[in-house]
Amino acid sequence: MLNINKTKENQSAIVSLEGRLDTVTAPELEKELHALRPGLTELKLDFAKLDYISSAGLRVLLSAQKVMNKQGEMTLTNVSETVMEIFEVTGFSDILTIV
Repeated sequence: MLNINKTKENQSAIVSLEGRLDTVTAPELEKELHALRPGLTELKLDFAKLDYISSAGLRVLLSAQKVMNKQGEMTLTNVSETVMEIFEVTGFSDILTIV
């Protein structure tokens, strides 16, 4: 299960994730991010309550990063040690902006 909370103000959006980002929930996040993207120049993903991310979740993040590289910036905040370890093992820590 994944809860997605969004806040959008002008060209900036914050998306907070709670739960598991996996094969079942990744399409839901992809749909939500796609709906937010038009005109967006700043996207922040808050992972404070994200427990797990699978390869399907990584694919959604990579896709969002590619889009945001063209129209602005995307940052990830509050990444747990568990999720950070997945980013490091997969090389995503070199692709994503994690603060």
